[in-house]
Amino acid sequence: MRAREPESAARSGVLILVVAALVLAAFNTFQPLPYSVWAKVAAWSAVGLVLVIAGAVSLAPADRLDRMGVFTMIALGGVLLICGLNVLTNDPSAASQAFLAFPVLWAASHLQRGAVVVVTGTAVLGDGVALLLLLPVEAAMTDLVFFGAVLVVMAVMLVRANSTQERLVTALQEQLTVDSLTGLATRRAFDGALEAALSRSVPGGTALVLIDVDSFKTINDTHGHPVGDDVLVHLATVLTGRVRAEDAVLSRLGGDELAVLMPGCDRTIAQYRAQDLLQAVRSAPMTLPDGTLLALSISVGVAHVPQHSSDRRGLYTAADAALYEAKRAGRGRVSVAAT
Repeated sequence: MRAREPESAARSGVLILVVAALVLAAFNTFQPLPYSVWAKVAAWSAVGLVLVIAGAVSLAPADRLDRMGVFTMIALGGVLLICGLNVLTNDPSAASQAFLAFPVLWAASHLQRGAVVVVTGTAVLGDGVALLLLLPVEAAMTDLVFFGAVLVVMAVMLVRANSTQERLVTALQEQLTVDSLTGLATRRAFDGALEAALSRSVPGGTALVLIDVDSFKTINDTHGHPVGDDVLVHLATVLTGRVRAEDAVLSRLGGDELAVLMPGCDRTIAQYRAQDLLQAVRSAPMTLPDGTLLALSISVGVAHVPQHSSDRRGLYTAADAALYEAKRAGRGRVSVAAT
């Protein structure tokens, strides 16, 4: 019963409330039905109430309004207000019923599916009650079938369009954050996690482990690039089994370079965990298509920054230097950057 995007719902809600108030004011001024004094007071009071609600929504935090269910209540209140005014002013005209499109369209555009069903159902039910109070049964049912169908079709089409858009956005976001080959985090997601880790004071500091596949070019040249891709997928599986997702981020930075970000991890533990990753890869050779085993090896560079450091570039530079030190020293080992 909440909005999909509270900020967008609030902005759009204010706009549609103001427009509805202006249209209702014009309707009160120019429509020819003979209202009673009390009906006119109620109609103009409704204009004022809608404008007051628009002002309140524009000033209040959108997230707080959403948590309180205010957006759904506004849509439902709009439906009840419109149906009540139609009865009070004795106005069953098509123009008066058309006002129901405002809350239904807004709800279908911004609220979650459950709220849209409630708002649309209330609009159809309320319109039916108002029509039965104002018109003979046959005429009331004719109008109800027509306007009810219009409201339901509008709501269904908008909900389906929004669902399709959300699926496309989710797929796009996943492409930006998940590497399509290995299923690991992308460089973009890793950079965001690193920036977030260093922007707050994490007890124990933050460790960065860079991993490079030894002789990866030779593997590609000897067995072909598809096998090289299989090696990366295999390593991702092995490393994922040794890295806890709740306290570390495992990423493919590009090519055969992988990284493990470990917030809240001191230097000694980071070194121990890097050794564990090295041994895990050594003990898990990959089976080639012909059934033979391909032994794999990685070089690992480890760097660490203390709790209050935000030196993102320095951390990465130190881990990169440690990685190349491991490769220069003979590969298949862990090198730890100096403090």
